[in-house]
Amino acid sequence: MNKPLSTAASANAPSARTRVLVIDDDKKLCRLIGDYLAPMGYEVAVAYTGPDGVERATTEPWHAVILDLMLPGLDGFEVLKRIRAKSDVPVLMLTARGEEADRIVGLEIGADDYLPKTFSTRELLARLRAVTRRGSRRKSESTEGEAELVVGQLRVNPNTRTAVLGDEALTLTPVEFDLLASLARARGRVKTRESLLEEIRERDYDVFDRSIDVHISGLRKKLGDDPKTPRYIRTLRSAGYMLINPDE
Repeated sequence: MNKPLSTAASANAPSARTRVLVIDDDKKLCRLIGDYLAPMGYEVAVAYTGPDGVERATTEPWHAVILDLMLPGLDGFEVLKRIRAKSDVPVLMLTARGEEADRIVGLEIGADDYLPKTFSTRELLARLRAVTRRGSRRKSESTEGEAELVVGQLRVNPNTRTAVLGDEALTLTPVEFDLLASLARARGRVKTRESLLEEIRERDYDVFDRSIDVHISGLRKKLGDDPKTPRYIRTLRSAGYMLINPDE
């Protein structure tokens, strides 16, 4: 018999385990995820609808959220948007739909990673560990008192995780902010795609090939940057990306 998933009461109890919320209406899959992750040190709770998932994800402390795309009440994209409006929790999107367009949309609106439902349990664990490590590092860095990063009219504050261009505050996804901060720290120097992925996501396995380009594209739009005549983010073919000062 499968072990039951954590109840709301036990999910709220003090625990040193890594707390994960699964938002998925497939109860069998939720049980399988819970049974697999529990011996690995995870405390798993479940929400079966979009509205319930938003409520739990934004009102309780989690180390990560595993979010299905197809949900009753609200689809996964809308759930993610509402989570991102209130929380920086790492989100791993899980879906039976494998279209590249869906993956790109998920990354653009704030997913930390994307995994099709044909995943192996080992891959799920690897990706979950990666997003939770990045989330932990993000919190650690926000308490270290790092100096504000200034490039021209662009100001990036790693402590408050805010970015301002001129007088306008930028609304960035968690991955976009981490990517911008990494580029800002290395301003004037090239960062390869591999080094950016390793730094902002701590991956040690194959990645979605276009993910870094999707995030760069999103950043450029929010910076008002034209990739053909860049003012901030320059692409160096076969090398990577570099943040430049448009005033120099």
